[in-house]
Amino acid sequence: MESPHGAALSTEDFGLKGPRGWAFRGVEFTAPPGSLVAVEGPSGSGRTCLLLALTGRMRSTRGHAEVGGERLPGRLAAVRGFSALGPVPGVSELDPSLTVAEHLRERALLRRRFDGSLRSLLRPRAERAATARDTIDAALSDAGLDLATLPKAERTSVRDLERLEALRLSVSLALMGRPRLLAVDDTDLKLSATDRALAWELLRTLSAGGTTVLAVCSEAPKDALTVRTRPAAGTDAPDDDTTTGKDTADAIAETGSA
Repeated sequence: MESPHGAALSTEDFGLKGPRGWAFRGVEFTAPPGSLVAVEGPSGSGRTCLLLALTGRMRSTRGHAEVGGERLPGRLAAVRGFSALGPVPGVSELDPSLTVAEHLRERALLRRRFDGSLRSLLRPRAERAATARDTIDAALSDAGLDLATLPKAERTSVRDLERLEALRLSVSLALMGRPRLLAVDDTDLKLSATDRALAWELLRTLSAGGTTVLAVCSEAPKDALTVRTRPAAGTDAPDDDTTTGKDTADAIAETGSA
């Protein structure tokens, strides 16, 4: 039975082929709601494309997947509706020129504008502001980001954040929509061993709370369900297991939403 919160995942011979060849193919796994799924592989092995395909941002071309009870590639919009992206280069990056507060306010405004009901939009301004503040505070708490510890608190520019702090901010923004599936790219990129452990602790806590977490990494923790994008030994290698940034942008554009 599908969880009311976390999204179950399953794939069968799942693959995506673009103009330059295969991004990934032959992916098969099953994960119950609230799982921590690590997509492990070297850079260029199709990890990010798999993440985007499973969140409805790219259209697969082979096999199928079931995400939260929705079948892909047919139900892309439905999956986008309950999934959220943390940091994904070229897709959901933080703007280095904005402050932490500006990012949070912008996301709260967009969420109220596009995700809220008509009734919520008609509530008094003070009530709407209080609701937005509560949503922001809850997301920051869940992501473990304490604004008081930043150099200029909420007025700190993104360019001045440490890598782990930026990751926590991106996750906070994603959590404001209370997603059933959270996807994070390059989880362990440029992190020290200590910060890497803290990043996985964060994602592990979120999955324990019921949210299904899909995280791209170079080395998966032992307690994660690991999906590898490198072709298995003895199988035919893809024509080309890489895609360019333009390929990714074009594929996302075809779905109608990032």
